[in-house]
Amino acid sequence: MQKECKCGKTLSIQLRTVKYSKKIHIRNVPIFSCENCEESEVLLDVKEDLTQLIQKIDPSYSKNQIFFNEINEFAHLLYVSSEKELIHIPIEDIIQLRINELLDILLLAQSLHDTKWVNETEKRLLQLTELIHF
Repeated sequence: MQKECKCGKTLSIQLRTVKYSKKIHIRNVPIFSCENCEESEVLLDVKEDLTQLIQKIDPSYSKNQIFFNEINEFAHLLYVSSEKELIHIPIEDIIQLRINELLDILLLAQSLHDTKWVNETEKRLLQLTELIHF
């Protein structure tokens, strides 16, 4: 997944922190970034989830940081695949492990009749299937 910057250099994907309302740090957001001109932009594939997250933040939110990789599967995969102990594992294997993990979570959520948890897990699985077909 590469993109060209307006300066002509190739943008790289990095997990960065996005500041919201000067007090909340949204960590591990996948960003296209140019090391040459320092231009950056949120990846289109995660922009909708980031926008939805920001819209859901209550003005009285007391925490000062949110981990985007806990909300978005693409961010999660980038985060996990950059861990030193997993760097040697092919991304396809990491994706398969995550799918299996989410399927286990889905079964547990269904057995507990937790509709919110089921819906959230199904959304995450959908994000992964969209990534696989990318």
